[in-house]
Amino acid sequence: MDFNLYMQDFVDQARSEIADAGYEELKTPEDVDQALSREGTTLVAVNSICGCAGGVARPAASSAIHYDYRPDHLVTVFAGQDRDATEKARSYFEGYAPSSPSFALMKDGKIVTMVERHEIESSTPMEVVQQLQTIFDQHCEEY
Repeated sequence: MDFNLYMQDFVDQARSEIADAGYEELKTPEDVDQALSREGTTLVAVNSICGCAGGVARPAASSAIHYDYRPDHLVTVFAGQDRDATEKARSYFEGYAPSSPSFALMKDGKIVTMVERHEIESSTPMEVVQQLQTIFDQHCEEY
């Protein structure tokens, strides 16, 4: 079995899970600049292939947005896959170390807060959903 093809199946599944939830994939630095320069609130989901991404972060990303308050825009970058786009997105996350999976809430192109890997890997999907929805309550408009 070709290991690269095997891994590509995991990557494709991880991409489709977050895209199917309604997140716009940002694959280039230009995509990131365009998306993060929009007015309003933007949730950036930093996707990855690790177990806590598949078991906690992606399910939370999908569930958290079914709520009265939510960001204006939903976007995702894929750490380890779309490296330049991920690096560009992280350049917007001033004051936070690189972390994947993670969630960054942006407002008018500026970082508001993050849910970092250490908060995700030690949580259940519902705990991360609750954390995201608390952030939405504080910073987002009613949907």
